[in-house]
Amino acid sequence: MSQIFDAMISRSDDEKKVVLPRFFKTGKGQYGEGDKFIGVTVPNIRVVAKEFKDVDFEVIRELMKSPWHEMRMCALLILVNNSKKNVSKETFDFYLMQTKYINNWDLVDLSAPQIVGKYLLNKECDVLYRLAESELLWDNRIAIVSTLAFIRNNDLEDTYNLSIKMMRHKHDLMHKAIGWMLREAGKRDPERLYFFVKEWKSQMPRTMLRYAIEKFDVEIRKELMSKPLHTANKRK
Repeated sequence: MSQIFDAMISRSDDEKKVVLPRFFKTGKGQYGEGDKFIGVTVPNIRVVAKEFKDVDFEVIRELMKSPWHEMRMCALLILVNNSKKNVSKETFDFYLMQTKYINNWDLVDLSAPQIVGKYLLNKECDVLYRLAESELLWDNRIAIVSTLAFIRNNDLEDTYNLSIKMMRHKHDLMHKAIGWMLREAGKRDPERLYFFVKEWKSQMPRTMLRYAIEKFDVEIRKELMSKPLHTANKRK
């Protein structure tokens, strides 16, 4: 693991070391509170992950426990790289045991569809509904973002079902994630998304609604935004 850390340090950028903690909201009371950054960009982390692709699960487990954001991302990218052809049950189970360390939206988004979603294609996906009920924000985000793999396979059911289940989620990061997945589902079936939004828009947080309808024409967006929105979002 020390070799991987050294490889990261050699690619560290002092400016990024300052900018990244702000971008990922690491201040007190923010969603990324306490996270630490070496200052390495994602392309450079990918280079390191490729260089150390043959490390075993014990090394990956240690990387996942690292206080450094980039080290955890490297671990996840190693798993993703090694799962391009097939996601093993060992990788799937390992991933779900590490979710408390997959603790920012970028870590979830670059790994959940490629590991959880891909593994669950054409399988029972009760685990996503259990994750949706978790008290951990990142479990919730994994649940919905994993369905991107289903969407790419033209299976939209779980995206819509989970969107309804977590419609009233309190966190803006989930509003964005659900809206994003609905938007992606809408690319496959615009009519279904249109009628879904018509039915649920009074309960959809503003951010979720805006993300979901982003690809519709201007006039349709105006129509769908025209009626009163969920009262929780009428803040001044």
